[in-house]
Amino acid sequence: MADKLLIVLMNTDPSNPSELGTPFMQASVAAAMEYDVEVLLTGRAGELANVGVAENLHFPTGSKKTVYDLMCDAVEAGAKLKICASTLELWGENLIPEIDETVGAAYIISEAMDDDTVTFTY
Repeated sequence: MADKLLIVLMNTDPSNPSELGTPFMQASVAAAMEYDVEVLLTGRAGELANVGVAENLHFPTGSKKTVYDLMCDAVEAGAKLKICASTLELWGENLIPEIDETVGAAYIISEAMDDDTVTFTY
């Protein structure tokens, strides 16, 4: 049985906060269950790593809870947030402090292909 969960947010659109709750809540639950959890932000979703973006998105819409709060909950539970290096070229490098590491395409592929890893994509 796999002991690692890799959650890749690539096609998730920050302009639609209803898409953002599930991946971070699943990361929190999996980390609380003591799985090794990484949430990788790349493509359009990489914008969430920038200071001020996730803090201004509420989930659910109209709630006081922000997407940034969900991200922090996942980190507090033990998940690691990572960003793809090429994404920095799109969205800049003013990153939230919860970003644990910048990784490249080879890292993403090697982790996703590992037999001990289950990968969810959003």
